[in-house]
Amino acid sequence: MDGSDAELSTSRYAKLSRCSLDTALRDIKLLLDAGILAPGPGGGRSTKYKLQSPPEP
Repeated sequence: MDGSDAELSTSRYAKLSRCSLDTALRDIKLLLDAGILAPGPGGGRSTKYKLQSPPEP
């Protein structure tokens, strides 16, 4: 993500990483579980994800 678009979809992730949609979804789930990404207000196939803010020290 280059900063010009703060949201990431599964299909955009798949294009950026040159992988299948299934692999993109698995990767995103891992990033969600690790607290790196957070889901946006939408849901279902239109879900967008945003980077989580780092925790305060």
